[in-house]
Amino acid sequence: MTSALENYINRTVAVITSDGRMIVGTLKGFDQTIDLILDESHERVFSSSQGVEQVVLGLYIVRGDNVAVIGEIDEETDSALDLGNIRAEPLNSVAH
Repeated sequence: MTSALENYINRTVAVITSDGRMIVGTLKGFDQTIDLILDESHERVFSSSQGVEQVVLGLYIVRGDNVAVIGEIDEETDSALDLGNIRAEPLNSVAH
């Protein structure tokens, strides 16, 4: 998996953690255990009653054992989203 992550360096990625959080930021680095370094990151907090809240995290490290999914974000499509009007149930934790 680490060789696939090399293509994402300096690109905007979304990380879904095993506890159900969604963190978006620029991937700056990673190691063999998939520990991730994200810059200019924020967490998107979903709610069924109000729009998506974005909590600024800045430079952030996600431990590899907490990573469930990593994907590249299309910045043009992402910037066109009206996150204030999106309603969604928060993700549940990953069950092993």
